[in-house]
Amino acid sequence: MKTTRFCPAKINLFLEVTGKRPNGYHELATLFAKINVGDRLTLQATPAPQTAITLKLTGPIGPLLRADETNLAYRAAVIFLEHFHLTAQIDMELEKHTPTGAGLGGGSSDAAGVMLALCELFGKDKKELLPAAAKLGADVPLFLYDDTFLKGEGIGEKLTPVEAPGPLPWLVLVYPNTVVPTKEVFRRLQLPDKKSVLTNCSNLDKLITYLRCANPLADWKDLLFNRLEECVVPFTNSVRNVLRDLRKTNTDAVLMSGSGSTVFALVETEKDAKNLVNKLQTKERIVFFTTFHRSLKDENNGNTNTSYGRGSPQSVR
Repeated sequence: MKTTRFCPAKINLFLEVTGKRPNGYHELATLFAKINVGDRLTLQATPAPQTAITLKLTGPIGPLLRADETNLAYRAAVIFLEHFHLTAQIDMELEKHTPTGAGLGGGSSDAAGVMLALCELFGKDKKELLPAAAKLGADVPLFLYDDTFLKGEGIGEKLTPVEAPGPLPWLVLVYPNTVVPTKEVFRRLQLPDKKSVLTNCSNLDKLITYLRCANPLADWKDLLFNRLEECVVPFTNSVRNVLRDLRKTNTDAVLMSGSGSTVFALVETEKDAKNLVNKLQTKERIVFFTTFHRSLKDENNGNTNTSYGRGSPQSVR
């Protein structure tokens, strides 16, 4: 039994930190969006008396990572088998394009991709894995959903799909070849006051409404927000320089994704996206453009402005 899956990256169009739990985890109000950049997983599974798992990492990012039981993809396979009380020989090849420590959720997407592939091959319901996926990583459940946009609450594991009939803008992403450790970002964070949180959560609701109503980018670009920028930009020259250069181009819809280091801009047309890539490209950065990742369900509903070519920073920059 063998299958191949695309594991899309994500950005955060909005991210507010609404509180902190006694166990140290931060509570969020966020809007996730999947994009047409990511990794490609090939997985083969065969029932066996004893479990054996292999993982091969290829692609431009693969050599930088460990292909052992510490890898999220490997751990996802273990969790799947334990959850359903199965034993199997599982052989995986992961072609890695999504940078790590970039705020794009690459590892979480890979883990979810493994779970989805195994559900397909063994005939299991992916909904049963949501609690286990959340324990593997706060962003992992996001990628078990087919939807492009999802509102995230709690530590990011409470998810509500958001329909966005489009058309949608193009994306230009800039990865400054800098890894930003998430733990360090949250260590610097000072929780916002309740008034700010309430105001920003209201803005998140407005953003979601505009997307659902297919409003143009001009109506909602000013609602983009990321609380974690204040914990990254003053301390990371490469991210600060990207934001500076983007502002020089008079691009309005600009935001850091997640805990960084990737910065993205939303633009109206493919021509605008290509022009922006040319202006921002340097030897120190990977700059590329792409679209939001649509599921087959979205395609059947007639949504437009969709790229089904599975790009990567290396192939579309």
